[in-house]
Amino acid sequence: MNDALHPDDLDRQQQLRMLIESAKGIAPRHGDFTRLRGLRFSQPGFDRDVWTRIAEMGWLGLRLPENAGGAGLGMLEYAALATEAGAALLPEPFIEVQLAIDMMGAATPPSVFAGDEIILPAWASDPDGLGFDGGVIVGRGGRLSGEKRFVPMGAAADRVAVATNAGIFLAAMDQVGIQTLPLQDGGHAATFHFECCPATPLEGDPRPALEAATVANAAYLLGVMERAFDITLEYLGTRRQFDRLIGSFQVLQHRAVDLKIQIEITRAVIRDACVALDGGNDAQTAVSRAKTRAAEAAMLVTRQAIQMHGAIGYTDEADIGLFLRKALTIGNRYGSASWHRARHAALTERDM
Repeated sequence: MNDALHPDDLDRQQQLRMLIESAKGIAPRHGDFTRLRGLRFSQPGFDRDVWTRIAEMGWLGLRLPENAGGAGLGMLEYAALATEAGAALLPEPFIEVQLAIDMMGAATPPSVFAGDEIILPAWASDPDGLGFDGGVIVGRGGRLSGEKRFVPMGAAADRVAVATNAGIFLAAMDQVGIQTLPLQDGGHAATFHFECCPATPLEGDPRPALEAATVANAAYLLGVMERAFDITLEYLGTRRQFDRLIGSFQVLQHRAVDLKIQIEITRAVIRDACVALDGGNDAQTAVSRAKTRAAEAAMLVTRQAIQMHGAIGYTDEADIGLFLRKALTIGNRYGSASWHRARHAALTERDM
């Protein structure tokens, strides 16, 4: 994580540093990708032992009050961990489970905080925006019928928190049909099918949780582009051509500076979105600005990183390609750049 996301409060700065330090044992910024490569295109696609360690570190329920089982921290802390997760290409569904926890609030089972149970959110009925009110009908007795799509790492779910226009419902996976689709980054997405599925209604509004997950997704993308950029700089400093380090070529230096500027702008707008969410204000404009910037910058940085690696960058053996695949996979999650740009424009016009 970086100083630009740090708050002015010294105690909170120390808290952030401790969180980032805790990430080194789970999502090291300078680790290799042996574990990730071994998990790709498998199910559930991540390590449950690592997930237990994530829970033991207190990462889950970051934003919930302590009396609700959480840590009582803010969006800046959440974004800090999400950035570290992105830099390590962490395959565990940290943001998705956090979204489910934020949706359920105080009703979150203690088993989730302990890492013994994974509850994933099923909210999307379309691939583009943040709509949650389609796809599932709530019938008599709170029984669910319909489907929810695009659930990341859905095969790992023990239970599912379903967002509908009638509220949030918790359903057991043995009552839910599931169909999985492999994704470019080696993970998978699931479609959940509900046929008169018994479910328990929960209190809560999923919309604030979705806004927080959107910023966390942007922060994850920030980590992706930071690490891709660092790997590329290292390559430019070691690869020789015509008896010169390619990093000495002015055209590549200019390109690297442009990418660094994109990363720093992204960091700044994510910080603004975190501050807006922590302040309890209407943060939708800041959230959409952050997500649009992060999605587009991540694609630019990762594509340019591959190009600066030359032909080797296009091979599966080259680690730099993992970052482009991740950006391609999650860039549209929680709303595409075009959807958020349109929302930002509509909100700005409304407030004029």
